[in-house]
Amino acid sequence: MRIEALVLGIGNLLWADEGFGVRAVEALHEGHRFPDAVALMDGGTQGVYLLPYVEAARRLLVLDAIDCGLEPGSLRVLRGGEIAATLGIGKMSLHQAGLVEVLSLAALSGRVPEETVVVGVQPLELADFGGSLSEPVRERLTEAVSLALAILAGWGHAGAAREGAPAEPLQAPSLALDAYEAGRPGETEVCRVGDARFLALRGAGDG
Repeated sequence: MRIEALVLGIGNLLWADEGFGVRAVEALHEGHRFPDAVALMDGGTQGVYLLPYVEAARRLLVLDAIDCGLEPGSLRVLRGGEIAATLGIGKMSLHQAGLVEVLSLAALSGRVPEETVVVGVQPLELADFGGSLSEPVRERLTEAVSLALAILAGWGHAGAAREGAPAEPLQAPSLALDAYEAGRPGETEVCRVGDARFLALRGAGDG
């Protein structure tokens, strides 16, 4: 089935700011309704497994954390050749390589989207396993949603504010932002950035 516009949030919720894309598409979905021709998707870190969805989309909007060497929390919009040029070098994680590869494979099959846009944020923290978004990045969620709405409206797919019953979640309820933050252990309970305590104990034992 042909999708007129696919909004794809990609990233890893377990690695702090790596989860920005997923959180952004989640916020867009929770706050707005779209025509049936628009699909919103939590793409996680699926990489090339996203190829069938990308090939089915006439236009593609990707939300992600990307390293452009900017101040943490800065937003950048990439279009056309900027995408491969920016995400193809100095990759932050495997899913970025996956996105470029997916677009290349779609082009080889002749089913590449007519237009692709990436809305990315410059991350601050990527090494906090189990952590949530850093403050500078979290503060840009609203602006990223606004940019996504403007891009979709420009494509002829304006969103409407969601009213009444809440949206069906894009992922497991336990992974929703509030539930995730309430359930994760604090830094006093576990060491989420490396494990200096374990390394210190091991070092003492080796000596």
